[in-house]
Amino acid sequence: MPPARATDFVFRRSYLGPLKAVILDWAGTTIDYGSCAPVVAFREVFKRNSVEITTAEAREAMGTHKKAHIRSILHVTSVTRRWEAVHGRGPTEENVETMYQEFVPILLQSLANHTELIPGTLIAVNHFRRRGLKIGSTTGYPSEITKILLEEAAKRGYIPDSTVCVSDVPVGRPHPWMCLQNAMNLEVYPMEALAKVGDTLADIAEGLNAGMWTIGVAQTGNEMGLTEKEFAALDPETRRTRLSLVYQMMFQAGAH
Repeated sequence: MPPARATDFVFRRSYLGPLKAVILDWAGTTIDYGSCAPVVAFREVFKRNSVEITTAEAREAMGTHKKAHIRSILHVTSVTRRWEAVHGRGPTEENVETMYQEFVPILLQSLANHTELIPGTLIAVNHFRRRGLKIGSTTGYPSEITKILLEEAAKRGYIPDSTVCVSDVPVGRPHPWMCLQNAMNLEVYPMEALAKVGDTLADIAEGLNAGMWTIGVAQTGNEMGLTEKEFAALDPETRRTRLSLVYQMMFQAGAH
């Protein structure tokens, strides 16, 4: 048998260096314990269109672009049936566009009650800084909402080095573009030197698709879906069971 040749191999590199940056989500990860503001807004915009949706239906596609999120809710079988019963036909793309335009001002109102930092955020951010990590952020909110988040977070002491929202890229999660734009803004590479942290399955997909370490936030986020008071009110066994289910979902989605 002839010896192997150099052309028989593919050169591969493995990054062995330190972590250089962390990319944090917003609602449910750093602000708005339970990611409640968008749920309130989604339910209200559907109510204004004569269709009631449940909290679970509102949360199903959380983390994606809010217009895509509205489209996803409309395509949930139970919601589609209710829509048809009220409107006499299935939802259209025109409905998606109209509802999104209605959604943004409703969300702006909802945010007024949901801009507090999640407990521990500043402790974590200060820890990242001491480790010499740069801090980026991504969000499925559009630019007009993100501007408010940045202002409110700054008042509370949280100022990321880079913020990329869904309006800044061709398409949002689960595509990796917001993460990759953060990496460019922060001038950090390779992607294995960054960790993406988020509370939705779309966040996890975004980080994985960007080639980053990916961390799921279970307790304070969308998949748990409880406010701080609601979570604290759970009995210990229920709390452990619900957290275990969210951990399982995130690990199955590929979270490291």
